[in-house]
Amino acid sequence: MLTWMHANFATLVISLAMLLLIAAALRSVIRDKKRGRSSCGSCGGCAGCAGCAACGSRSPRGGTGVSRR
Repeated sequence: MLTWMHANFATLVISLAMLLLIAAALRSVIRDKKRGRSSCGSCGGCAGCAGCAACGSRSPRGGTGVSRR
């Protein structure tokens, strides 16, 4: 087991780093969603966004933009 870990040390370190980055990005997206922030950055709100139907904030038609079933 120790020989295998030594032979694959670089792969293990890179994989762990990538896993941590993905987890941090996912955590950020979830926290922003809970706070009601848009995931599309500073696009000026849903009125100017081409993907306003997928946005969690209010759409120009008065709905929430996301159907909750």
